[in-house]
Amino acid sequence: MNLHRNGHGPWAAELRAAVLAARLGGEAAMPFYGRAVATAKEGGSPVTDADHASNRAVVQALRAAFPADAVLSEESADTPERLRAARVWIVDPLDGTREFLARNGEFAVMVGLAMDGRAVLGAVFLPALETLYYAAEGAGAWAERGNGPLRLQARTGRTPPRLVGSRSHPDPLLAAIQAGLGAGEVQPAGSVGLKCARVVEGHSDLYVHPVPYLREWDTCAPEVVVREAGGTVTDCLGAPLRYNKPDPVQPHGIVAAAPGLSEAALAVITPLYTDGRGERG
Repeated sequence: MNLHRNGHGPWAAELRAAVLAARLGGEAAMPFYGRAVATAKEGGSPVTDADHASNRAVVQALRAAFPADAVLSEESADTPERLRAARVWIVDPLDGTREFLARNGEFAVMVGLAMDGRAVLGAVFLPALETLYYAAEGAGAWAERGNGPLRLQARTGRTPPRLVGSRSHPDPLLAAIQAGLGAGEVQPAGSVGLKCARVVEGHSDLYVHPVPYLREWDTCAPEVVVREAGGTVTDCLGAPLRYNKPDPVQPHGIVAAAPGLSEAALAVITPLYTDGRGERG
C-alpha cells in the first residue's frame, strides 16, 4: 500500500483501512480467476467463490481496524443494527462478477464509508488491471498503478458528452437519454467503479445508469472518487445519493458527470427518466 505521504486529513486512518481491505479482497479473489463457477443468487445475478472469498477478507480487515463500525456488504447477511450506526462501511466485494467470469479485467473490489448517510471515502481496486483508485472527502482523489500515487482532476465535460455505460446491463431508457443528449455510441465498461474512473480520467464525460436495481455498495466508493476529482454524482432526478437506508437500493440510478456538465445533462436526463419510469417528483 502506497498512500500519498502527506496523509488524507481526518480520514487518513479510515482510508488506509479501506485501501488495505480492498487490496486484500482482490488478493483473495484472484486465485479463482479463470476457474470460478457461478451460481445464481435470488434475482438471478451470478455469484462465485471469488465473491465470497473477497467478502471474507474485506469484512475481516474492516472489523479488525474499526470494530465499533457497522458493515453493509453485498455478500453478507444484512442486520437492522446498522441503521443505528452513524458510520457504516459499504462493501461490494466483487463488483462485476460477469466481467470476472468473462476474464476481461473489468471488475473491482469496492470499499466505501458512509457517515450519517453521506459517502465520505472510498477505495476501488481493479486487481486484474493492477489499478487502485481512492479518495476521502476534502483530501482529493488518487490513482495508483504500481508507480506511486497520482492526483486525479477530472477535465471539464464536453458537449455533446461521451457516455460510458454498462457492458452487462443495457437498458432501453438509456437509448432515449443518449439521443436526447446528442451523444454518440455509448462506451461499454464493466464495474461501476471502472465506469466512474473513466469519467474521472477523461476517457468519458458522463455515466448514466437509469435503473432501479443499483445498490448502495455499487455507488458508495466510486461516488467519492468522482466528487473529489471535481465531478458530480446524483441520481437521475438530480438528488444526492444517500446511504444506510433500511432498503439499501439506489432507486433512481446514478448520474456521474465530469465538471461543468451535470446541470445541462440533468436537464435532459430527468424529464426522460420520469417519463420513461412513470416517476413524478
